Amino acid sequence: MYFGPPPRIIETEVFAAVPDKLRAGKKASPFLEGLSFDLAGNLYCVDIRLGRVYRVSPRGEWDVVVECDGEPNGLKIHRDGRIFIADHRNGILLLDADKGKVTPFIEGPSKQRFKGVNDLIFAKNGDLYFTDQGQPGLHDPSGCVYRYTAAGRLECLMNDIPDPNGLVFNVR
Repeated sequence: MYFGPPPRIIETEVFAAVPDKLRAGKKASPFLEGLSFDLAGNLYCVDIRLGRVYRVSPRGEWDVVVECDGEPNGLKIHRDGRIFIADHRNGILLLDADKGKVTPFIEGPSKQRFKGVNDLIFAKNGDLYFTDQGQPGLHDPSGCVYRYTAAGRLECLMNDIPDPNGLVFNVR
């Protein structure tokens, strides 16, 4: 229970909205995740429903960087500028934003496929951590948390987790 003062109310405004021309004729709202900024101030995000990666310029202009044959579910930009995608169907992908191409980076452990990669984050030392969610819900507690070291070694840190989703580090 929280007994502190009530949170301060702040006002926000919409900076940019997905343009109608990018909705592919669908009335459903996009499902945006994996928000990450590059060094030029562009905001990248994924849309799992349409299998897209978007880039929003500092002026609020949207463009489709790539349409994946998969379900991009998370995105992070490494400190060296490489863009990584957690794709529920295809594992960890590497995006070349200039060419609009994705290539497999990690497809699965020991010649197996992941159950459904969900989110990813980089540690200060460059190690990549990500969740392999599988099917959401408590009925399938077979999810995992992995670390891919900067030296190129894949390690399962936790297994038999029901529905692992996002990851965050405490920087303190």
